[in-house]
Amino acid sequence: MIIVTEVTKEFGTRTLFDNVSVKFAPGNRYGLTGPNGSGKSTFMKILTGEVEPSNSGTIQRPKHVGVLKQDQFAYDNERIIDTVIMGNETLWSAFTEKDVLCELPDLTPEQMERLGELESIIADENGYMAEFEAAEILRGIDIPEEDHENLMSTLATDFKFRVLLAQALFGGAEALLLDEPTNHLDLDTIHWLEEFLMQYEGTLIVISHDKHFLNSVCTHIADIDYDTVILYPGNYDDMVSNKMQSRQTIEAANKDKAKKIAQLQDFVARFQAGSRSSQVQSRKKEIERLAPQELKRSNIQRPYIKFEQTKPFGREVLKVKDLSKAFDDKKLFDKVTFDINRGDKVAIIGANGVGKTTLLRCLLGEIEPDNGSVKWGEAATWSYFPQDFHKEIKTGSTVIEWLMQFREDEDDQVIRGLLGRMLFSKDEVQKATENLSGGEEARLLMARIMMQKNPILILDEPTNHLDLEAVSALSQGLSDFPGTVFVVSHDRDLVSSVATRVLSFTHDGQFIDFQYPYEEYLQKYKFKDLAKAGKK
Repeated sequence: MIIVTEVTKEFGTRTLFDNVSVKFAPGNRYGLTGPNGSGKSTFMKILTGEVEPSNSGTIQRPKHVGVLKQDQFAYDNERIIDTVIMGNETLWSAFTEKDVLCELPDLTPEQMERLGELESIIADENGYMAEFEAAEILRGIDIPEEDHENLMSTLATDFKFRVLLAQALFGGAEALLLDEPTNHLDLDTIHWLEEFLMQYEGTLIVISHDKHFLNSVCTHIADIDYDTVILYPGNYDDMVSNKMQSRQTIEAANKDKAKKIAQLQDFVARFQAGSRSSQVQSRKKEIERLAPQELKRSNIQRPYIKFEQTKPFGREVLKVKDLSKAFDDKKLFDKVTFDINRGDKVAIIGANGVGKTTLLRCLLGEIEPDNGSVKWGEAATWSYFPQDFHKEIKTGSTVIEWLMQFREDEDDQVIRGLLGRMLFSKDEVQKATENLSGGEEARLLMARIMMQKNPILILDEPTNHLDLEAVSALSQGLSDFPGTVFVVSHDRDLVSSVATRVLSFTHDGQFIDFQYPYEEYLQKYKFKDLAKAGKK
């Protein structure tokens, strides 16, 4: 169990949460939610002990807590499998000390006694199965056995993150604290993680912008809002429903109270100076009793995303024939052929590194394919949201100045209204572009795409820096868009909501053009690739 008692956290004049007391019970799986900037990661760091509260509040936590660390380069000089085992600090310390003692030429009686103690600790921590258990988790997150003895420095950054996730999951921790564990995971690996966590018996607290993941895994939601943390039973969708219902109930009650108070005040005003003083006093007390319940402003905000198409376009959007691309000795795809028509909403899925972004860049003409052809329809125009979008927004200007450079005939008021829909307030439109957060940059790029009104949208991992409300708004916007969409995403909810067609890169090197929605794709191919990869 993790117990939070009277914890407050402030940054300057801003209060993230005030005097929070909450208990996280064993056997429950909590999603920690709230919009960008609400303090989710800060609260998680308070739970782990990395950040201190602003007051004398306390945190009680179990002895063994699995924490998803965020520094992917901290273990570069360690073996991959050792990095995982380090997730159990007691066990790893015993292994390390034992190795030092065993290298000594002669042992004193005290050292012999200590060696026996270490053997007991290793046995208690199930240390003799450690490498087997660590290897099993590594296979689950798609790191093959032949790589387990390699150094962490040999891995790409996204796979280093996976090893850190394995480290947190290893060793039977009494509590797991996971901040964005689905980052850098493909859809198959997210399925594996969901199953792993649903079988976990300790206390789980997880932050994720993947609504489908939260709905699948969580038994409770801990929502940061109204300067506190509020627990709701059920998954994320249950929380949203309960939260809206509670607020509507209070608003309705306050409306009834206001009506009653107005009637009582009218009575008091009419008879204040008359002979009915006792009745007037009674009405005054009733007015005090009926004081409306204070309803703090919620920090949940949802952008309004609506993509329009004003430029005409024909039925045939794109023809790809026998497209092939390799880098060095690694073949990413070979003889890929497909046709795309107007209105198709295409999800491009597959494990990291299989060629999804490379395929998009070949389609866009940014990379020359080794073989094959890409032919767009006549007068094709598109808007592109790249995976590494930070380079798109140059420094040295304000938000509104940056967006205005892309306008055609829109006046200033239209630009300001568009920014307002994307949650940039009157003051925030003057914010310097170099000071924007990842989520703000993503929303600003979405505003540019909405202004361009192109018939084709091409988005590469657009949800990486968006909060849950923004992801929901993006899903709705793409679903309602009358044009053609290409989207690379590991967000199951986005893909399920939007995709009418799936282009899939499988684990065994196949390319599947599935011309039906993603949910039907799952019915046909569910866990097929997982089984081939030895994950299930």
